Amino acid sequence: MFNPFEVAKLMVQHISTNFPDDVSLIGYYGSRAQGTATERSDLDFFFIPANVEGFRHSLQFVVNGISFDFWPISWERAERIAAFEELNVSIIADCKLLYVRSEEDHGRFLQLRSKIADQARARLEWLHKAESRLKEAYIHLYNLSKMSSMDDLVSFRYEAQEILILNLESLSLINHTYYTKGWGKNREQIRNFPIQPDTLEQTMETILSSCSGIQIREACERLTKDTLRLILQQKEKDVSGPDYPGRMKGFYEEVKGIMDKVVSACESSDYHTAYFWAVGVQKEVSRFLYFTEKGYWPSPLCAGEEELTLYKELGFPDLIGILNQEDFIPLKEAVEQLDSQLEQHLQSRGVQINRFRDAEEFSDFLLSLR
Repeated sequence: MFNPFEVAKLMVQHISTNFPDDVSLIGYYGSRAQGTATERSDLDFFFIPANVEGFRHSLQFVVNGISFDFWPISWERAERIAAFEELNVSIIADCKLLYVRSEEDHGRFLQLRSKIADQARARLEWLHKAESRLKEAYIHLYNLSKMSSMDDLVSFRYEAQEILILNLESLSLINHTYYTKGWGKNREQIRNFPIQPDTLEQTMETILSSCSGIQIREACERLTKDTLRLILQQKEKDVSGPDYPGRMKGFYEEVKGIMDKVVSACESSDYHTAYFWAVGVQKEVSRFLYFTEKGYWPSPLCAGEEELTLYKELGFPDLIGILNQEDFIPLKEAVEQLDSQLEQHLQSRGVQINRFRDAEEFSDFLLSLR
């Protein structure tokens, strides 16, 4: 019976004998590493080049009907994979090594695996990565939204596959894990996620099997909405609550400069400048208030509704809603009100505001810092 590892052994001998300085290590992953291979399974093996010359040893070939892909992963890319910046983490985490050039290379590789394990203690970072994946899905949702029921099924499935993959990648990150098998082979792992939408199985089946473009689009929208909801729920669980003195230190002093720009624009009837800075300051204040209260930044996927809701609940004036190029007085008064209210709000919650009457008072302050 043909043994693909005999071929891998020949490749290792070829590298170690003829190019010992070019390759740091060689490993394999996938079904052969997991013990689930069939007689037709290919051998997924990779190498990490030790120098620029090492990249030229990449080789793809077929022996006895079995596909072999000897492909390079730079140390820099391996670092990104270990940081979950790519979702093929299993390549590093679960691979088996066939060759290591030196103890130094081996130690460096083990550090990558330790980095993967350390990620298990950084839940909020995982959720940020999940949110980033989901953000990409919105591009494809937009493309789907432009299609009509008359468009061909290929176009719907083309976009839907991207949306499904990005949602499933987000779900793996929400569940603090990575996929150990490829698409189509990981259904059992997905099914066993402790955190998942209630209708995940049904929604996936619609995306995969429906012959109706409209049904596919609706399922993609539902899945993305449900995944975002899970991300927000998990963020709520993984933070420590409000911290005004720690998170708002120096904020008022910085944002006051923006408020002053709006006031100046109003006084000179400069609507374009007033528009950009009024919208900007309300967004900045609302985002920081949300972060200070929650311990994490509002999701860019919620169209500002999370932070604006909190902003209004705290009684701050709506600058955006009263923008009017014919009358600048209401905006100017609202900004001055925001300035006063924000300072009082922060001080009432223990935030020290560095405000001085004159240079002499500021000089005394500096002396106190010695």
